[in-house]
Amino acid sequence: MRQGAMSLHAVDLIRKKRDGEELADEEIRFLVEGAARETIPEEQLAAWLMAVFLRGLTLRELDTLTTAMRYSGEVLDHAGLGRKTVDKHSTGGVGDKTSFLVAPIAAAAGLADPMISGRALGHTGGTLDKLESIPGYRTQLSLEEMRRVLERCGASIVGQTKNLVPADRKLYALRDRTATVENPYLICASIMSKKLAAGLDALTIDVKTGSGAFLRSEDEANYLAALMVETGERAGTRTVAVLTDMSQPLGRMAGNWIEIQESMALLRNERHPLSEDLREISLVLAGWMIFLGGKAASAEEGKRIAEEKLVDGSALRVFREMVAEQGGDVQAVDAGEAFHRPKFRRSFRAMKSGWFAAADCTKIGWAVQRLGAGRERAGEPVEAHAGLEMHVKLGMKVEAGQALATMFSEDEARFAEPEQLLAEALTIGAEKVEPPALVRRIISAENKNMFLKAAQRT
Repeated sequence: MRQGAMSLHAVDLIRKKRDGEELADEEIRFLVEGAARETIPEEQLAAWLMAVFLRGLTLRELDTLTTAMRYSGEVLDHAGLGRKTVDKHSTGGVGDKTSFLVAPIAAAAGLADPMISGRALGHTGGTLDKLESIPGYRTQLSLEEMRRVLERCGASIVGQTKNLVPADRKLYALRDRTATVENPYLICASIMSKKLAAGLDALTIDVKTGSGAFLRSEDEANYLAALMVETGERAGTRTVAVLTDMSQPLGRMAGNWIEIQESMALLRNERHPLSEDLREISLVLAGWMIFLGGKAASAEEGKRIAEEKLVDGSALRVFREMVAEQGGDVQAVDAGEAFHRPKFRRSFRAMKSGWFAAADCTKIGWAVQRLGAGRERAGEPVEAHAGLEMHVKLGMKVEAGQALATMFSEDEARFAEPEQLLAEALTIGAEKVEPPALVRRIISAENKNMFLKAAQRT
């Protein structure tokens, strides 16, 4: 006979998971409710998180955890919108600005994207911080306001509301303070609970691999991707994971306003050779969104439609409408480079000739953060015009004295540490190297079990 909810005690569940036992559904729901309502002390939640970090979860436990977190607060209902809802999520990277391209492309293709995004923390940038570099842009909307934006232009990129998945807000804050972030089960539950609470019909997940990813091991990335596909499909949301390269910054800009600037150039169909990787990955991701959303017969056809919407200007119109609807200054967005006026700039130059052979993308991300574009602690302010422009890609020929990157900051004293980080991060070699493939693998409902079984964690 199962225990009633009133007789459950957190310490017993900590011990049970510590010893490698499987928790019952009601036990997991008890813990999630305690996190959301703050009725379980933080030290007990932290202990349980560490037990999960060390012992893992079964697929049933993960499904129950994600579902309980999803319904721990309010959920979005898109009934009557007249469009299927799709979204994209990235596991985080340096210069990753695909959201500003895929959301308007999907909307231009007749879908709706209610994208709930986050802020910079650690070496990766935050979508909300980048958008807030647009004067007046509001990232905090009520559900009614978000609904109106979706009805008018089909895309809305906002932050998590106070009442949306409150259990995740509590558990993530504890994970960040207790070194339990890099765990596939906890990452999956955190990401998928928020995405499923957004009421999505379909979801494309961009799982980063390489030196700038949170999970550097490709096996770990494969497993996390398969877990998220499994979780989404169990919830009735068509889900696919695209494993993409993060062994160097995506595109040529990393920061806040300058990432908006680069995205706008692509939306205006302006091509730059160092932005082609960003364009390609954005089209692949948008293609899957369009396919899963029922607007194409295949992902390949979806990609062709995505490129049409990018080239014909309809995606640009959606983005401008979204900015205007959310209070942003469209004239600043249209100004591009003219609006980018950091107080200080400094070039980082090659010490010798050769080939750009390797990049420690995590260190590059920390350099961007130290310039003022990111934060070390939640709540710290960021600088709109701080960041980094890369002038080379892996495999390119480099001459001694050539500028490899340009740094931007509002404080000249900030340059010293980023310069040291870049010196350690950028490797000039004697031989040419081939850059890694942009798309490593696609994990879908059809092949996910192969990766789940390979990890022997079912």
